[in-house]
Amino acid sequence: MGDIISILIQAVIQGLTEFLPVSSSGHLSVAQHFMNVGEENLLISVVLHLGTLAAVCIAFRKRIWGMIKEFFLTIRDICKGQFRWSEMNDDRRMMFMVIIATLILVPFVLIKDFFTSVQGDGDIIFEGCAFIFTSIVLILSDACVKGYKTGKDMKVKDAVTVGLFQCVALFPGVSRSGSTISAGLFCGLARDTAAAFSFILGIPAILGSAVLEFKDVMEEGTKLDVLPLVIGAVVSAVVGICAIKLVELVIKKDKFKIFGIYTLIIGIVCIGIGIYETVTGNHLHIAI
Repeated sequence: MGDIISILIQAVIQGLTEFLPVSSSGHLSVAQHFMNVGEENLLISVVLHLGTLAAVCIAFRKRIWGMIKEFFLTIRDICKGQFRWSEMNDDRRMMFMVIIATLILVPFVLIKDFFTSVQGDGDIIFEGCAFIFTSIVLILSDACVKGYKTGKDMKVKDAVTVGLFQCVALFPGVSRSGSTISAGLFCGLARDTAAAFSFILGIPAILGSAVLEFKDVMEEGTKLDVLPLVIGAVVSAVVGICAIKLVELVIKKDKFKIFGIYTLIIGIVCIGIGIYETVTGNHLHIAI
């Protein structure tokens, strides 16, 4: 029962924070810190990532299917000498922009341990600072002038900018969705386009993360009951879909700074607790 409750808590956190611009890695790191959960939960992390991957595929199934079709149509057009960069439709250009932004991330994934090393050090001060960074980015993006660029208007420099912001989000506590949506807004993308691009861009990032973690799981030989894992995957997927809809609603109403205020508070609290634990030597955790 304890394992199921722990996985349920982590599933809800993962489902919400993977898409809400508040950092899933940061929240999971802090939650595991207080639940006194160690690195042995890599298998759980893989399953929860797959749940959120299912969520984004379901929420944007029409757009994703359109991009998949355009991928093969692009190959056909290139072979026939009919491909024209300037004449791409919305789905085709979005597909290319996702590929470009993802390629920006690849070199940084090779040194991912540099980014994630601060997550397992038992100290949440760094996560607190990262939360505050996320807060600043969110508040600034909410204050910037509204853009009107849709997918067919995106430029390579827009994809590169969003891709670089996604690289910064490798640090626990820096929100991937918050960083990439904000980057899109800084580039002049329309609110809904920035959100859609960010979430779809998350597919290769989430999948890649799950594959790397699964490799570690196979090496460690971690085993858990199937039922808690299935429950965790389903819960993270359902909560993830709800989170996507919430973000779309909030960003349309120009209330993105709400998440900025939230991450600012969380950041300050984490830094305060981290300093307290460092000074006193007492570790605050709850038994789940």
